[in-house]
Amino acid sequence: KNNEKAYNFWSSLRIVCEDKLSRAKELAGVSTECVYFGVHRNVYQDVDNFLSKRDEKDLYDLQIQVEDKLKNGEGDVDFWGAILKQLKVYAARENLRAQHEAMLEKQLEKLEAMKKEKMDKGQLEDNVSEEEENQEEEIINPIFDESKKAIALEKLEEEKGLDEMEDVMGQADEVETTNTSYWWNDKFRPRKPRYFNRVKTGYDWNKYNQSHYDHDNPPPKTVQGYKFNIFYPDLMDKSITPQFKMEVADHAEFAIIRFTAGPPYEDIAFKIVNREWEYGRKRGFKCVFERGVLSLFFNFKRHRYRK
Repeated sequence: KNNEKAYNFWSSLRIVCEDKLSRAKELAGVSTECVYFGVHRNVYQDVDNFLSKRDEKDLYDLQIQVEDKLKNGEGDVDFWGAILKQLKVYAARENLRAQHEAMLEKQLEKLEAMKKEKMDKGQLEDNVSEEEENQEEEIINPIFDESKKAIALEKLEEEKGLDEMEDVMGQADEVETTNTSYWWNDKFRPRKPRYFNRVKTGYDWNKYNQSHYDHDNPPPKTVQGYKFNIFYPDLMDKSITPQFKMEVADHAEFAIIRFTAGPPYEDIAFKIVNREWEYGRKRGFKCVFERGVLSLFFNFKRHRYRK
């Protein structure tokens, strides 16, 4: 049984890694037609939203249906072949997520058992560390992460200041995620991660602005990109990298970007301008997680003004 579980884990991990490599290669050489993984960009976003909400059983049932379509030669073979590939990827992700949750639950049970044992021996108060005391205070009234590490990271980022064409992204751009439930709620009350985000502004030289403005009399500034810095200094599982995903906003001109990390942090989301990103490193794209900070920098594609 353990061998079967290990095989499923490594098989799923291989599928997800291969998918990540394919995504990186396609994004590095993305064409103006924006065809992703055999599916047009607009269709791919719908497929991604649809599959991300399905559990492992639903994904398996869909996989059987798609395989039957391919077997019977129904519809566009290339399209359904691409969908089948993505189904396998999402099924693998769901399998890894389930195994990861099971592992964390066992870790939490061990922690609870250790705490109970210490309490029985009357040693809990003497052995509680400063970090554990801070965590207990945060559980009583969690708004933002009030740990010393998180506050220090935010202050350090704030001290870097702003470039000439940057503004601070405030709490007005934050989107409520209070309806989100977490499987670990009964063990640890979620705390909101701190952040210091910047909005990059500039001039959009579209055809209208080219006709009505010039460099001596520029048009109004528009949002040209973002720099997100989300702080997760106390992640329980430090081997897991925080993720972000795009969601539909209430207006087509905007989109929601949601950041997810895991216990003890709740999700945090922001409303941003809905425009196509530049993914090239030389174009300013950056997505790294190191020393407890998730940094996501990106610029929007824009028209160049030529005299």
